[in-house]
Amino acid sequence: MKFSTQEEYGLRCLLQIARADNGRSLTIPEISQEEGLSEANVAKLLRILRMGGFVKSERGRDGGYTLAKKPQEVVLGSVLASLGDRIIEDDFCIKHSGVKRLCVHSVDCTVMTLWENVQGAIDNVLFNTRLCDLLPHEQTSG
Repeated sequence: MKFSTQEEYGLRCLLQIARADNGRSLTIPEISQEEGLSEANVAKLLRILRMGGFVKSERGRDGGYTLAKKPQEVVLGSVLASLGDRIIEDDFCIKHSGVKRLCVHSVDCTVMTLWENVQGAIDNVLFNTRLCDLLPHEQTSG
């Protein structure tokens, strides 16, 4: 089981913005430099995060990216859902039916039950973790 690089890098970019001193905005080149990612990749990730309502951007000389919400209001499960797919999607059985149109185990599938339990455990952690939980304590108090 893997999380995608888009999910990993997107979360890292979001954390860079959250760590910025006093809500200072960060530019794509600054985030790119800090994370060791290409500017094109950072721009793509920030677009996704902006469309998801997690960051906001401002143009101009003093522009850049800031958080759209307080770190306490940003749920990691929502962030990762905007950046990638869940392990179990609605069409999971169709995608994994083999050469048949329908999975031969579609009626009583213990494997699907396993994946649903895994997804539930992951969702439990991610939807109960906030961005502030990944920040140093000093940044979340006050």
